[in-house]
Amino acid sequence: MARGVKKSIEEKIAEKKELIGALEIRVEKEKKELEVLLAEQKQQEVECLYNFLKESNLSVDKATEILKAQTCIA
Repeated sequence: MARGVKKSIEEKIAEKKELIGALEIRVEKEKKELEVLLAEQKQQEVECLYNFLKESNLSVDKATEILKAQTCIA
């Protein structure tokens, strides 16, 4: 089997640096997408709580008061 030309150490280093740079860009992109998803999740949870409070005819202050009382008992 014929082998190709062996890469110099400088070429290997350059390739690794390029690969790391590309991976860092990918990681940043994924982090931004994660932030968006977490914000969406938070918004859904807030909407769920808001709807529950409205259905229960509870104000935010009253719900907070109830939760604080429950926390102190536990």
